Amino acid sequence: MPISLSRMQYNPIIQMAKTTSIIRRSIYAFLQNYQYFTTTAAFLAFPYAASILLSQAVVPSSSSLLPAIYHRIETLFHAAGIPPSSLFFNILNLKISQTISSSILTLPFTLTFFLIAKASIIQAFNNPKSTLPPSSFSIFSIFNPLFVTHMLNSFLILSTNATAFSILFFAFNFLEGFGFSSPNFLLIISAAGAVFYSVALANTLIICNLALVLSGMEKSGGYLAILKSCVLIRGRTSQALSLAVPVNLALAAIEALFQYRVVTAYHVAGSTSYSMALEGMLITYLYSIFVVLDTVVSCLFFKSCKSGSCIDQEDENSYSIEIEDEDPGNYASLKNSEQLP
Repeated sequence: MPISLSRMQYNPIIQMAKTTSIIRRSIYAFLQNYQYFTTTAAFLAFPYAASILLSQAVVPSSSSLLPAIYHRIETLFHAAGIPPSSLFFNILNLKISQTISSSILTLPFTLTFFLIAKASIIQAFNNPKSTLPPSSFSIFSIFNPLFVTHMLNSFLILSTNATAFSILFFAFNFLEGFGFSSPNFLLIISAAGAVFYSVALANTLIICNLALVLSGMEKSGGYLAILKSCVLIRGRTSQALSLAVPVNLALAAIEALFQYRVVTAYHVAGSTSYSMALEGMLITYLYSIFVVLDTVVSCLFFKSCKSGSCIDQEDENSYSIEIEDEDPGNYASLKNSEQLP
């Protein structure tokens, strides 16, 4: 009874073992180059981290940007036939408005410090035999591919949102045309829409993140990097999600900590103190550390996908496990498939 060895890599237990291995190797790589990652790379990401945390504090109190985006999206939802009483879409509208407003405010820092910090980390993994830190020329040599890929990633995320909203628009209008407009049914459809939107957006973000690392590793940005990432991620979506969730939860926790310890304290005191500013800088530095760690995990996940893809191409039909039922011990032997009948 031959069993293909290439199919075994999609076993959930093996996938979980690979996920744990990537996390362990990421922590080991981070600690092995601790001085470089916590100084050069972290300080390059520090302005981006500060812009993210400050934008989270500025956007809710914005007098023009957030309400304007919120009302635009609300008008779009109403035109799509989505009921205004839907709690899910009200929350989604607020979250999307905050995300767009924050992205606009942090765009200059994202296109400069964030991409340069990622380039420095990717270049460190791209040339593991070279001495750290990488030269400025080698870092900026992969900046253009990262920049082009990041811009295309933004368009891909916008396209995913537009496609998801279009599907929800047709679903709501189709069901409403058949008379399914009761509050309980709308609640069920809203929950299903939330799951569909979350899955679509999560897969898109995973592909975009892998495409950004791929463009730096292979120094070829653009749509080709996105297509390659779609191929590499095939069969590894759950593994990518399990790697992305812990880091993103940690980033969200740091954002909440900044809101509680700095923003709330500022509104209560009405002024900024030295201790408050120092605590804000420490929290921002911690955020930049996790941005670096996220890139380290992405680089090792890319290497794992690349090595797995090479094994699939070269050794997919080279070996198989043959279990001999005739032997009382049911021994298993690994044989070359070219010699098997």
